[in-house]
Amino acid sequence: MVLLLVAVLLVAVGCSSSGSSSASGGTSAAGDPNTDKLAQILARGTLVLSTDPLYPPQSYGVKGAKRDPNTKCTPDQMTANQIAGYDADTGKLVAKALGVEPCFVVPTWTEITGGNWGDRWDISFGSGSINTDRMQRLWMTQPYYAVPNYYFVAKDSPYQKPSDLDGKKIGSCASCSHEEYLRGTLEIPGIDIKLDVKDPQIVTYTTEVPGLADVAKGKLDAFLCALPVGKQAIADGEALRMIPDLAFTFYPSGFVDKGSGLSSNAFVQRVDQIVQNAEADGSLKALSLKYFGEDFATPAASYDVSVLNQDIP
Repeated sequence: MVLLLVAVLLVAVGCSSSGSSSASGGTSAAGDPNTDKLAQILARGTLVLSTDPLYPPQSYGVKGAKRDPNTKCTPDQMTANQIAGYDADTGKLVAKALGVEPCFVVPTWTEITGGNWGDRWDISFGSGSINTDRMQRLWMTQPYYAVPNYYFVAKDSPYQKPSDLDGKKIGSCASCSHEEYLRGTLEIPGIDIKLDVKDPQIVTYTTEVPGLADVAKGKLDAFLCALPVGKQAIADGEALRMIPDLAFTFYPSGFVDKGSGLSSNAFVQRVDQIVQNAEADGSLKALSLKYFGEDFATPAASYDVSVLNQDIP
């Protein structure tokens, strides 16, 4: 009888630990690290994040920071103390909730949005918005902030409203939602988007900083970018001003590679839960106020990630 009772208990324990997810979106740690992304991360003890150390206030290298000597990060990865900013700290928040150490690598933006990362990093928090083009290559998580986007023009420019830029030379970052918006191809599930300029001459840049500088120099008529990026350029001394009409709002998300050879379902569900909790408890709001002086995090909580209809293996 005792042996029978023990056997029943063992079966019950085994059944309770074998599921891949719970009703609340949490995941068990019972997956195989050879086939499951979340299990691999937990077994490794690190979350590898992409970053850009030259993109303040979203992400930037910390001056004088020395590599943590006790790190689990590999020699080609930066440790948490070496990178800061809203994107970087969001990644650290997720790593902490997972109980692992955050480590950072620096791929190009087109490498990130192109997918097929070869599992060189696990997730990207890089202020990249959810859009249908990227969804062909990447899984999207709950957005971690909602960002308004505006046109920035030279301080002495005669342009006052978006229609003044019809047919003009407008810059954007390459492979960004801004480029798609200007081309009239941007689609964000659940969001109504309407192009407010006609026939723009689009000039793309690897990053926004040189494009905004070219506007100030008179080489471009305008540059379309996220409000925090344009404001940072002005704070850094560029002679720019913002056209006050909102172009569109986008929803930066964590990106996870569809081309990974590992199952990503449990990982994406867990990140969704962590981000939603951080929006609910004010953690992301506090980070947004710290780095932007405005709360861009709270509006993202209302985005219903279920509209993405992702069938993640």
